[in-house]
Amino acid sequence: MSMDKARLADFLRANPFPRPLTDGLFYREKMRAIHRIAPASLGSKRDPGDVLEVGGGRSGLAALLYPQARITTLDRNFAELGHGPGAERSTYVCGDACALPFADETFDAVTLFDVLEHIEADDAAAREAWRVVRPGGWILVSTPDADWRYPTYEFMRRWCPPEAELMAEWGHVRRGYERSALAALFGGGPERSASFINRVTGFYHDVAFSSLGRRRRKVLYALAAPLTLLGYASHRAQSRGTETAFAWHRH
Repeated sequence: MSMDKARLADFLRANPFPRPLTDGLFYREKMRAIHRIAPASLGSKRDPGDVLEVGGGRSGLAALLYPQARITTLDRNFAELGHGPGAERSTYVCGDACALPFADETFDAVTLFDVLEHIEADDAAAREAWRVVRPGGWILVSTPDADWRYPTYEFMRRWCPPEAELMAEWGHVRRGYERSALAALFGGGPERSASFINRVTGFYHDVAFSSLGRRRRKVLYALAAPLTLLGYASHRAQSRGTETAFAWHRH
């Protein structure tokens, strides 16, 4: 059995947010971008293949993306392990992204979804990802762009936590990346990329992390829904966005 990628509709349907089309719309956008850059299959027809999800204790996206694969999930925080979708299918390892406890060329894919911006020694994490991925394998990354800002709209500052407070809560050590900085980390430009969260859909992201109560959020979501839906539907892989998913192929 080849390690085939899940159908887009099935993948998006697994969005773990309780309200995936409002509070979790930004996550749906991220999932769509990841699906766009992920290869259709990995491994061989005789073997479902192996995927390492770095920092995926709560996300579980690798298991949703490649439902037939053998998934190993690594997180440095033991408390984070086993809370994401597909938990029953994953092998969990408590470890450091900068010193992966695996032999060379162990995995068909290594994923770092919203991880690099949390790692001080990101160059070491990138080298480790290259070390453990097999020839023919892939490294999949998502991260905010270097010019990402919160909130998207200035008038929302009244109801949004300070950006520095939010980034500290999320554990960011840097805002995000220029494409050139990622190319330097991984030894060259990515083979594929897809942006997500554009200027229009960013309003839902602002509201989702605001201090507004549920009732007010529902009103704002309803008022902005027609324009937001258009912004989501018209967004293409190379449209302007505030975050990006990337894929590197080890030839």
